[in-house]
Formats: sequence, structure tokens, C-alpha cells
Amino acid sequence: MFSNGQLIFALFFIVSFTFVIIYSYKKDKQKSKKYFKGSFWVLIGFLIFVSLLVGLKSIV
Repeated sequence: MFSNGQLIFALFFIVSFTFVIIYSYKKDKQKSKKYFKGSFWVLIGFLIFVSLLVGLKSIV
């Protein structure tokens, strides 16, 4: 289905992309605590909102 070149490229892309994401996360970890304080509550509110929508849809 895929050629050897395509599989090698996909493997290289996945490994390099994962490395870049981990490196970026470690680099920005200290900044995120300062700039995104309270964002956890936004996530909780969003999850509650989606849960309510799903609940109302199943009832109606």
C-alpha cells in the first residue's frame, strides 16, 4: 500500500514531530503557569457545558 520511502518519511516525521512538541512543551512550561493561571476552570466549565448539551439531547 505504501512504498518504503513513504514509510520511512512517516516514521521520521512522527519521531521529529514528537521531539519538537516535547521540546516546546518543556521550554514553555514555566511561562504557561504565569500566563494561563485559571485556565483549568475554563476547561471545567467547557466540559460541564458539553455534558449539559449531551444530557439535554439524550432527554429530548
